[in-house]
Amino acid sequence: MLKITENPKSKTLYMLCGWRQWADAGSVSSGLPDYLIQETNARRIATLDADQCYLFQIPGTHSLVRPVIHFDDGYPKSLETPKNELFFTGDDELGFIIFLGDEPHLNIQAYVDAILEAATTFGVNRILSFAGVYGELPHNKERIISAIYSQRKLKPELQDLALKFSDYHGGASIGSVLCRRSAEEDREYVGLYAFVPTYELSNLSQLGNAIRVEDDYTAWLNIMRRVNHMLTATFDLSDLEQRSEALIKTIDEKVIEIDRLAPQLNIKQYVAGIEDEFEELPFNPLADVWEDALRNILDEDNPDS
Repeated sequence: MLKITENPKSKTLYMLCGWRQWADAGSVSSGLPDYLIQETNARRIATLDADQCYLFQIPGTHSLVRPVIHFDDGYPKSLETPKNELFFTGDDELGFIIFLGDEPHLNIQAYVDAILEAATTFGVNRILSFAGVYGELPHNKERIISAIYSQRKLKPELQDLALKFSDYHGGASIGSVLCRRSAEEDREYVGLYAFVPTYELSNLSQLGNAIRVEDDYTAWLNIMRRVNHMLTATFDLSDLEQRSEALIKTIDEKVIEIDRLAPQLNIKQYVAGIEDEFEELPFNPLADVWEDALRNILDEDNPDS
C-alpha cells in the first residue's frame, strides 16, 4: 500500500498524524495537520494506496460514504475520493513527516500496517496523532488535552505537559487502534485529544440549537505548544495565537447577539455557569524556564548554599 517518492534523511524524525475521522471535533484531526502542511510548505513524499479500506456505499443510505462527484454542464469536473498522503518538512537535523488521511471503513489491520511500515521505512523516532471531541466547556479558556501512549516509560515525560490521561472505554477511533498496535511493537506513540467547546442551547429552549467551534484554533494552539515543548520543535505559532484570539472574540460577540435577540435564554448566565465550574489546566513551559533561570542566579549568588 505504501508508495514512496522521496525518502528524507533527518537525524531525528517524528510523524504527526491526523485523519478526516469520527474524532475530529474542532477539525483538530483533519484541519491541524493540513494547516501545518500549508504553513511549512511541506512537500509530499508518499501516499497510501488504500482503496481496499473504503466502502463505496451502504445499502439503505443515500450518500453516507459515497465519493463526491461534481459535474459542470454535464462534464465530470472533479471526484473526491479518500486520500492518504505523507508530507515532509524540516532539515537534516530535525524533520517531521505529516500524515493526513481518511479514517478507513474496513481492512483496518492492513491500513495500520501500512502506516507503521512508513514509520519504519523512514526511521521515525515517535508517532504523534491529533484528535478532538466535543464537550460543554468554556470557549475562552485553555482546552483540556487528554493523552494516550504506547509505552509506560512515556508517562513521566507527558506528566510535565499539563495533560489528563484517558480512561475512555468504548468504540475505537483509528488513533486508538494505532496506539495499541504501537504498544505491541514497542514503538513510541502519543495521541493528543483536545476537548472542543460546544454550547447546547437546546437545554435552554425548544430551538434545538447549539454553538460549536468548527475550526478550534485555540485547541490547535494548545496542542502545538505541547508538541513544540515535547519534541524541542520550533513551529511558528504566532498566526495560531492571532486566530485563537479572533475566535474567542467572535464567540463573545455571538453570545452577546443571542442574548440581545433571545434574552429569555439567559445565555450569558449559562456561559458564566460553565466557566465557574471549569477547572483550567494551563500549560506554561516558560514558567519553568524562568524558574530554572532564577534558581541558577540564586545559586551563583550563594555558592555555599
